[in-house]
Amino acid sequence: MAIREVLIEDTCVTIHECDDLGDPITGRAITGSWLWDSALCLSEWISEAVANKQVRISGATVLELGAGTGLPGLFTAASGASRVVLTDVGALVPNLCANVGANGLEDLVQVMELKWGDDASMFGQVDVVLLSDLFYDPEEMPALAKTMRSVWAEGTRGYAASEVRDGVDECLKVLRQEGFESHDVALMTRPLIRDSAETASFAVYVISLELYRT
Repeated sequence: MAIREVLIEDTCVTIHECDDLGDPITGRAITGSWLWDSALCLSEWISEAVANKQVRISGATVLELGAGTGLPGLFTAASGASRVVLTDVGALVPNLCANVGANGLEDLVQVMELKWGDDASMFGQVDVVLLSDLFYDPEEMPALAKTMRSVWAEGTRGYAASEVRDGVDECLKVLRQEGFESHDVALMTRPLIRDSAETASFAVYVISLELYRT
């Protein structure tokens, strides 16, 4: 298990990674068990957007879908959110709990197993939905949209980050067909966390539900 200390402006978030975590059925590594670059990009963008008063996190209820190691959600908790819920598949829940504990955020952050397509309305009103590196398979987008719709209210905003790669546009197209509009607000190229000799481009999106657009 690797431990990373991630510094975003003046906030340090401790992240445990589980490189050896695998799916017991397929035998493949569960990719959410380590820190992805998109999660760091989203967290850094949120930090800048809060400083510029483009995004309000203070006092917000935040839901992170496909949280992986939970960096964006943990960062919002450390930045003034009143309640944060980190969700992912069951195999990732123990490590998410470990990351909550490592940052002393047990009073603010809840960890729950949640599969895309599940009804998440039990979390109550949600102000912010976070999604990092979830736009990889267009066939998964209807299920993701179903879960998103179950928590979306008039004031809800989504913030997403993804590596710029084949398939992202198709995923966003499917989400648009499901009623979710996306607007890219940032594009950045940076060294990769796991191989600093390599770089990749990442985009940040603001997500809104067509029903509530003004």
